[in-house]
Amino acid sequence: MELIKQRVTQLIDQLTLDEKLAQLGSYWMYELQTNGELDRKKISENLKYGIGQISRVAGASTLDPANAAKAANRLQKFLIENTRHAIPAILHEECCMGSMILGGTTFPQMLGLASTFKPEFAEAMTTVIRRQLRAIGAHQGLAPVLDVSLDPRWGRVEETFGEDPMLVSHFGVAYIKGLQGENLKNGIMATAKHFIGHSLSQGGLNCAPAHMGMRVLYDIYLGPFQAAIRDAGLASMMNAYPELDGEVVAASRRILTDLLRGELGFDGLVVSDYEAVVMLHNYHNLAADLSTAGRLALTAGIDVELPTTVCYGDPLKAALEAGDLNLETVDLAVSRHLQKKIELGLFENPYVDEGRVLEVFETSENRNLAREIAVQSMVLLKNDGLLPLDKNIKTLAVIGPNANNGRNQLGDYSYASMSQLMEFQSPLGSSFVNIDMDKLARHEVKVETVLEGISTFVSPDTRILYAKGCENMSGDTSGFKDAVNAAEQSDAVVLALGDCSGLIPTCTTGEFRDSADLKVPGVQEELARAIIATGKPVAVVLVNGRPYAIPSLADNANAILEAWLPGEEGGPAIADVLFGARNPGGKLPVSLPRSVGQLPIFYNAKPSGMKSNPYVDYVSEKVTPLYCFGHGLSYTRFKYSTLSIDRRHATSGEVVNISLKVRNVGEIMGDEVVQLYIRDEFASMPRPVKELKGYRRITLKPDEERTLTFHLPVDQLAFYDENLKLCVESGRILVMVGSSSEDIRLCDDFEITGGRKIFIKDRVFVCPISVE
Repeated sequence: MELIKQRVTQLIDQLTLDEKLAQLGSYWMYELQTNGELDRKKISENLKYGIGQISRVAGASTLDPANAAKAANRLQKFLIENTRHAIPAILHEECCMGSMILGGTTFPQMLGLASTFKPEFAEAMTTVIRRQLRAIGAHQGLAPVLDVSLDPRWGRVEETFGEDPMLVSHFGVAYIKGLQGENLKNGIMATAKHFIGHSLSQGGLNCAPAHMGMRVLYDIYLGPFQAAIRDAGLASMMNAYPELDGEVVAASRRILTDLLRGELGFDGLVVSDYEAVVMLHNYHNLAADLSTAGRLALTAGIDVELPTTVCYGDPLKAALEAGDLNLETVDLAVSRHLQKKIELGLFENPYVDEGRVLEVFETSENRNLAREIAVQSMVLLKNDGLLPLDKNIKTLAVIGPNANNGRNQLGDYSYASMSQLMEFQSPLGSSFVNIDMDKLARHEVKVETVLEGISTFVSPDTRILYAKGCENMSGDTSGFKDAVNAAEQSDAVVLALGDCSGLIPTCTTGEFRDSADLKVPGVQEELARAIIATGKPVAVVLVNGRPYAIPSLADNANAILEAWLPGEEGGPAIADVLFGARNPGGKLPVSLPRSVGQLPIFYNAKPSGMKSNPYVDYVSEKVTPLYCFGHGLSYTRFKYSTLSIDRRHATSGEVVNISLKVRNVGEIMGDEVVQLYIRDEFASMPRPVKELKGYRRITLKPDEERTLTFHLPVDQLAFYDENLKLCVESGRILVMVGSSSEDIRLCDDFEITGGRKIFIKDRVFVCPISVE
C-alpha cells in the first residue's frame, strides 16, 4: 500500500490543475456518442485532460456486451495515447439485481434475495455480475443498497435487504465479497449506498428529509455500513440524497468525513449519487450557484461527481480562484481516485479481451442460479390447502396483469427498466438518448413469464385459460368480463397481481415511484374480488416490489404466494412452487402491514412501541402486522424441541451456546429457516422487544431431525449507551427460537455478568451456527 501511495503522490505532482479536476469528474457514455456510436470529436474535446469515470458504457447505451467491450477499449486507448499522463478511466455500471446491461443476467430483486435467508446466494450472484462487468471493461458497480427499510411507501424498498440491520449486514457483506473478489485487480469495486438515512424519508417520499436521532442512526442504520467497511473491505461509498436532521448529507463533512472516515475507518472512494451535487443548488436550495455546490460537496468528502461533471470542473476552478477552496482538498480527492485506479490494475491492464466477452453471458449456469435463487425466494403467506396444485388439473385459469408479462418480473435497476427511462426525460434533468428498440429486441435476455412457466409444467391434457383482466395501474375494468368467464370455466385460478417496477410515471414501484396507500395498484384488487366471487379456488401470486397492505386478499384468497420481482427465471420458479416440484421455504425480510396508517411497522420495536397506551390497538385496526417479519409457510411441518443453553452466566468476550432440535414431521421434504431472537429485558436504554441474532435455513426430509447450535457471542448483544458508547450491560437476556418473529417455539434465558456496563470496541454481526 505504501508503494501505491508513493506512486499516487508522484503522479499528482505532475498534474496540472485542469488534469486534477478532470480526475474528479465524469461523463455519460452518450455524451461521447453521436447516433449511438462513439464520436472521435466529442471524445477528443471532452477527454483532452483525461477523466475520472465514464458512466454506464453499456447501461446507458444499446451496446451489447461484445460492442460494449470494444467501446471500453477504444475509450481507454484514447486516454492512454492522447493524454499527457495516460491515466485510464474507471467505467462504472449499475448492478443491483444483475449486470444492468443489454444481455446481462437478471436475478431476483434484492428484497426477494433477502427472503431466501441465504446470504451465500448474494455472493454467488455477484460473482456472476463481477465476471460479466469485467468482461465488458467495467471496474465499478453501483451497489449494494444497505439502507435498512422501515417504510414500504418508499419506492426503493425493493432494492433493500429488508428491515433487520443484521440481516442487511449479512447480505451486504456477501454481496460485496462476490463483487470485489479476492482483490480489485480481478474484481469490481462495490459501492455501498446510501450513506446515510435515505430510507427513512419524510412521508416515504424519495429524497425527502430523514428525521431520526443519533441513537437510532447508530443502533440501526450504521450497522450494515460498519460491517461492509470492516468485514468486506468495501472499496467505494455513495452518499444519500436527503438532509439528515437538517443537514444535507452531500454537503456534510460531519457525516461524510468525521463519521464515515473518522469513526468507521472507511479509507475508500466516495462517489456522489447521481446529480446529488447539483441538487445542493437546484433541489435543496442550499448552494446559490454551481461553484458553491461543488465546493460544499468536495469539502464534505465527495471525491467524484457522477454521472457527469456539472459542479466540479470549471466551477471548482472558480472556487479555487476566489480563495473559497484550497488545493489540498482537491489533491486529497484526486489521490483517492488514483489509488483505486492503481488497485484495480488499470495502468497495467486497461483493456479487455474482446474475443472472450460472450463466454460469461447467457450461460446455463447463470440461468440455473437465477432460477434457484428465485425458487428459494418464494414466501408462502397463506395456504388453506389449495397448494400445491395438481399438474393434471383439468382446467386452470391464469389471470392478471403480471401473468404473462416478463418485463414486470424485473426490478427498477434492470436494463429493461432503464431502456424505458432512456426514452423519457429524467425527473432530475438528464436527457437520455433515444434507443433503437429493434436492436434491443435482438439482444434482450429471455424472461420466462408465469403463464409460460405454468404451461410448460402442467400435463399436456390440462386446458389453460388466460385473461389479462386489467393493466397494472389503469382504472380500466373492461377486461374483467373475460377474466371472470375464464375463472368460471376453470377448476382453479392462478391470479398474478402486482407491480411494474421502474423510474417512469407509468411504473408503480422503484426509484421516484413512492406510494401513499400500499394497495395493489390500479383496479387489481377489484379484479381479485371479482374472481374470488366466482367461488373458484384462487391462488394469488404477488409479483411486486414493495410490501402491500392486503387484508382483503388475506381474508378471501385460498392461497397467497409472495414472489417479489423474481427475475428472468421467475415464471418457471413460480410454477415449481405452485405445483409442488419445490417446497416454498422463503421468509419475509420485512413486516407486511394491515394498513398504511400503521407505518412505520417493524418487528424490533421498543417496549413502548407498536401499541397504544392503554388499549393497545388503534380505534379501527390492530397494531400487529398482517404478516410478520420472518413469516413463511411450507407444504410440510416442523417440530422444535430440546432447547438447551450451555451456561447461565456469561460476560463480554465469551460465547453462549444455544442448541435445539428441529424435525420434519410432515410427509415431504422442505426447508425451514430457524430463527434466534433475544431480548435484553432491562437496560439503561430501552431495548427492542425482539432482535434477530442468528438464523439458518436447513433442508429436512420427512422424519429427519437435525440439531442446531447457535454460538452466540455476548458482544453481539452490545448497543450504544446514552453517550453513544458501544457497551454490553449486565442483566437477564431472554432467548427465543422460532419459525418467525411471532411464531416462537422455544424460550429460555441466561444472564450477562461482569459489571453493569462493559465497553467494547467493535460491533459483532455474526453468530456462528453448527448443524448436526
